[in-house]
Amino acid sequence: MRKQWLLLCLVIGIAVASGEGLALAGPSDKIDQGLAPVDQNWQIGFSPSFSSGNFGTNTTSSFIYAPISIRRLFRDGDVTLVIPFVTAMTDGQTTLVGGNAVRVDDGGGSNSGPGGGGGGGGAPDDGGCSGKNQPGTSGSTRTCGTTNRVPGQNVTTSGLGDILLRGRYYVVEEKDWVPLIAITGRLKLPTADASRGLGTGKMDEGVGTEISKRLGDSWITFLDGGFNVIGRPDGLNLRNQWWYDVGGGYYFTKDLLGSVYFEEYRSLVSGNQNIRDVYFSMSYRASSSWRFNVGASAGLSNGAPDYTTSLGASYRF
Repeated sequence: MRKQWLLLCLVIGIAVASGEGLALAGPSDKIDQGLAPVDQNWQIGFSPSFSSGNFGTNTTSSFIYAPISIRRLFRDGDVTLVIPFVTAMTDGQTTLVGGNAVRVDDGGGSNSGPGGGGGGGGAPDDGGCSGKNQPGTSGSTRTCGTTNRVPGQNVTTSGLGDILLRGRYYVVEEKDWVPLIAITGRLKLPTADASRGLGTGKMDEGVGTEISKRLGDSWITFLDGGFNVIGRPDGLNLRNQWWYDVGGGYYFTKDLLGSVYFEEYRSLVSGNQNIRDVYFSMSYRASSSWRFNVGASAGLSNGAPDYTTSLGASYRF
């Protein structure tokens, strides 16, 4: 825990002292690749999304993720604070990690039964949930994920999600055949209530790289990737997570960008399918201040949401 907080302080210190940060960009950022205008220092945005699927379980879970973002723009990067409000309709086997809906419970009892937290021998009726039949352990009251629910018992809860601190720093500017390259980073603060199925209750950290290249006047290609260190709740043996996305976009006008890309995230639990989907988005720069975006994804694996939709707007000043 001390190491995590030292890392958090380091990132905040870099952002405040030098004006340069590290973070993971979202689909709405694709239209604004590159250095920010010197006369615009701030951006406020709101981008709610809805996702739904069974995530490899026998129960459909749905999530409404409504983040308010406050971004400080610098010439060579940006730092963003994301404050999300979440509604979760789940039995606890699936929750939100860094804004993404993922399965956090085991798929066949590997963390179940007496002595849980690995080692097999799950109870035959555990439904893939952990923490059953563990008297005298920290997981004795947990049934699914970090909640006390039973498989199939979907409960609707709402509240503050995990606050994110994100940033990005451009290390290479695009010119000729050289792509635009940025390093990114993220800290997830465990402000969501894990017992209500809104998060894991643990801090996560992540680093990554963004690469983009314009091809002529109308086309652009993307390649992003990174690695997240995932906090582990008691009794849940969550894995660290690598991720990447690759795709491209087309500028219908200089202010209207359509893009599509393939994404893959490593599953947090061994034996579960990785999260794979294809994402479509449209981003429109209405003026130097206003930006709008819509997006939709279709799941390509059992570990991904069946679908996700999003709608957002942001204002720069």
